[in-house]
Amino acid sequence: MKSRRTFLKQMGVVSAGLPLVGPQLFSFNPQQSPANEKVLRVALMGLGGYAKRVAEAMKDCKRAKVTGLISGTPEKLKEWGALYNVPEKNRYNYQNFDSIKNNPDIDAVYVITPNSLHHNHTIRAARAGKHVICEKPMAISVKEGQEMVEACKKAGVHLLVGYRMRFEPHTLEAVRMRKEGELGAIKFFQGLSGFRIGNPNQWRLNKELAGGGALMDIGIYAINGCRYMVGEEPIWVTAQETKTDPVKFKAGVDETILFQFGFKSGATASCLSTYNMNYLDRFFLNGERGFIEMQPATGYGPIRARSNKGEINAPVVVHQTVQMDEMAAIILDGKKPEIPVDGEVGLQDLRIIEAIYKAVETGKKIPL
Repeated sequence: MKSRRTFLKQMGVVSAGLPLVGPQLFSFNPQQSPANEKVLRVALMGLGGYAKRVAEAMKDCKRAKVTGLISGTPEKLKEWGALYNVPEKNRYNYQNFDSIKNNPDIDAVYVITPNSLHHNHTIRAARAGKHVICEKPMAISVKEGQEMVEACKKAGVHLLVGYRMRFEPHTLEAVRMRKEGELGAIKFFQGLSGFRIGNPNQWRLNKELAGGGALMDIGIYAINGCRYMVGEEPIWVTAQETKTDPVKFKAGVDETILFQFGFKSGATASCLSTYNMNYLDRFFLNGERGFIEMQPATGYGPIRARSNKGEINAPVVVHQTVQMDEMAAIILDGKKPEIPVDGEVGLQDLRIIEAIYKAVETGKKIPL
C-alpha cells in the first residue's frame, strides 16, 4: 500500500524549539514521563505504508509502544514482528484478532485499514475491551461513525481519531493566537488540500473501500482544519464538483470539489479538495487585526507558518511520535488535549462530508 500522501516529504528528527518573532509567547509541552510511568501498548492493524510511518515514529515515543500486529498477510506479520520485536503470540490476522481480549500485552488497537473497514474493526476492538485509535476518516458514513462512538462508549473504552495535526506545534500556536484575540474577529478561512494521485488501481480510488474520493482522504484536512482554525462549527455548506477524468475517477469517487462554509459569527470559508493537482497544502486565516498563513499546513513536515507579525518558528517534530505520546496521556492519564481528537470530532467531520456531497448533488446550500 502506498503512503497516503506521496507528495509530502518524510519528517526528520525532532529539533529544539525556537523563539517566536516579536512578543508572541510559544508554549508547546509534549508529553514527558519518568521511566517508571505507564506506557500505552498498541497493536497496529493494517500494515501498509502509513502504519510503517507510525511504527517508525513510535520508536521514539516515551509513553507508547508497538506490542501487537494485525494483518491479513502472514509474511508481513513475520517481517514486522522481527523488526519491531513483537512476539508471535501478539500477531493476529483479521479472522482471529477478537482474541486480543485475552491478551494483557495490548491496551489499544490503532486501526489503519481502508476507510470502509474502520467501522467493523473499531467495533470488534471495542468489544474486545481495547481502546481504539482510528485513522481518518473515522468511517464512510455518519451512521457508521455513530455506531462506532456508541460501541466504544458501551465498552468503556476510548475512541480517538488520528488527527495528528491537532498536536502539531505550529498548529497549536495558530490556535492560541486566535483564541487569545491576536487576530481580532475571524472573518475568513481558506484551506487547500490536494495532490495528483498515482496508481489508478489503488484502494483510495475504489468507492467500496474508500467511501468516496479526494474529499475523504485529503479534503478532510481542510474540513478539520477549518474547524480548529476558525474556532466554530459551520452552519451551512455549498459545493461544486469538477471531474476531468471519469475513467480514473469513477462514479462516486470525487476528483475535485470546491466547497464553502458559513459560520454563525458571519465568518466564511472557501476550500478545495483534489486528487488532480499537486502542491496544494495551505491554510490562510484572516481576522480584523491580523492573519496566519500555513504552507505546508498538514504535510508530514516541516510545517511552516507566519502571521502579520512575522515567522512562527515553532518546534519541528515527528507528528506521529507526538500524537502517540499525547494519545497515551489521554488514555492513561485522562489528559485533556488542547484540541479534542475524540470520536465526536470525527463524527462531526462525517456530517460535514455528507453535507458537502449533498450540496454537490443538489446544487443547494445545505444547513448543518
